[in-house]
Amino acid sequence: MGIDSQVHKMDGMVAQGDIVNAVKEFFADGAKTSDYAQVTTTNKAKMVEKMEGFLNAIAKVNGITHHRTLVDGNTSASEFTFDFDMKDGSKIYWHEIIRRIWNTEGLVIEEEYFDAKN
Repeated sequence: MGIDSQVHKMDGMVAQGDIVNAVKEFFADGAKTSDYAQVTTTNKAKMVEKMEGFLNAIAKVNGITHHRTLVDGNTSASEFTFDFDMKDGSKIYWHEIIRRIWNTEGLVIEEEYFDAKN
């Protein structure tokens, strides 16, 4: 199965801020994640929990920009900028690359975030 359509559907949901549902729909049960702050999750349920907690801490979405996506075999790399005002008064501005490895069923089995500072 080609993952192109899955990648673009998932990226579209993320760009619309529908991140929790993107994880629910496109992550395999045993999917693992890691980011450049050394935060990891070990399965889909933990990632859903992490994303729900994060989204509940956002006061205002200033913008989510999907810049581009590359697909090579079962691996994709998507570049996004996220700009949020948080309920605690802090601001988040992330420019990152999200690298995903997909299984043959078209589900994410590994997702890793890389800082893509300008």
